[in-house]
Amino acid sequence: MKARSTPWIGAALALAVVFGTPGAFAADNGATAAATAPAAAHLPPLQHAGTIAYVSGGIGSDQSAAFKDAMSRYPLSLEFAQHTAANGNEYLANVPVTIADSHGKTLVTTKTQGPFMLVSIPEGRYVVTARHNGTAQTRTVEVSKTGHAHEAFVWSM
Repeated sequence: MKARSTPWIGAALALAVVFGTPGAFAADNGATAAATAPAAAHLPPLQHAGTIAYVSGGIGSDQSAAFKDAMSRYPLSLEFAQHTAANGNEYLANVPVTIADSHGKTLVTTKTQGPFMLVSIPEGRYVVTARHNGTAQTRTVEVSKTGHAHEAFVWSM
């Protein structure tokens, strides 16, 4: 039997690879597939901590632009920089980050791969701690079902 090629099947498969299959990444935590599947080819692969999916990176102009474009599709976005007197703010990588729930239970512990971290996390109140050069910064963030929370962590030299 000879196999037949149908052009729309190839296009559908390509779209599924780039954008993810609807519901493929959705978990019972209320996150949508659009928020958890990297829509841009320049985003690194998703990481998982239990039911929480996240991606970090943003090194290089293409990847940085992809992260900035994807921010609004994730319930929580984090940004990391250091303020320098001569150059203003410089982005940071390798920042240890911990995300805990409102009861103090650690949900995510990671080290960023670049200056951005996008997190698909259910609505709720979280405590985010980031460390750079021995100094910790802690923020309480409120993630709503319909909103987007963004926190910028900036350290002085």
